[in-house]
Amino acid sequence: MHITEGVAPASVAAAGALLAAGGVVAGLRAMKDEQIPRAAIMASAIFAASLLIRLPLGPSSVHPVLNGLAGLLLGWAAVPVFLVALFLQALLFQFGGITTLGLNTVVMGAPAVLCYYGFNRSLRRCGSARAAFWLGAAAGVTALLFSFLLWAGALVLSGKSLAVIVKLALVPHLAILGVEGAFTGFVSAFLFRVYPRAFEIPRTLGTGTLS
Repeated sequence: MHITEGVAPASVAAAGALLAAGGVVAGLRAMKDEQIPRAAIMASAIFAASLLIRLPLGPSSVHPVLNGLAGLLLGWAAVPVFLVALFLQALLFQFGGITTLGLNTVVMGAPAVLCYYGFNRSLRRCGSARAAFWLGAAAGVTALLFSFLLWAGALVLSGKSLAVIVKLALVPHLAILGVEGAFTGFVSAFLFRVYPRAFEIPRTLGTGTLS
């Protein structure tokens, strides 16, 4: 789901960079000291997942994103985590690019924040590991689906010729949806059993209150 270097016109890339900058600032303000190790582990998982399972597709690629899980565990802090992971991928392996870094951060980070607001509270209040699995699976599917819509919109805005890539990517993304949902569900159920406090995240920026 990386948009490669030079694909997006300057206006689209600049809009993505501005949105990403706002999200990163909000994420850094929301991140507490105790979340830093969790954020580092999540960044490593995101970095590895899109390297190990990756289908090149023209000026982009299809791969797991793990943004549903990132949102459940980090909230707004997921946005700077994606920025770091995507920057290292662009720098070391030329996945994505520097000019599209902000755009890719929005495509993957914004759905993580959406899942935080949509599923985190319900997950913490559910009564069983089975319920945690289904909530986690729903978060994983929702995040990847939203990422696909943002990615498709960015490609369409970047040029009519790129709209063809969106159609070609639909079927592979449907397959990844199932993998992403199942993985996020299993991790959520496991954490619910062994460490439910993993889902406790500061609700408001700059405060220690929980949602």
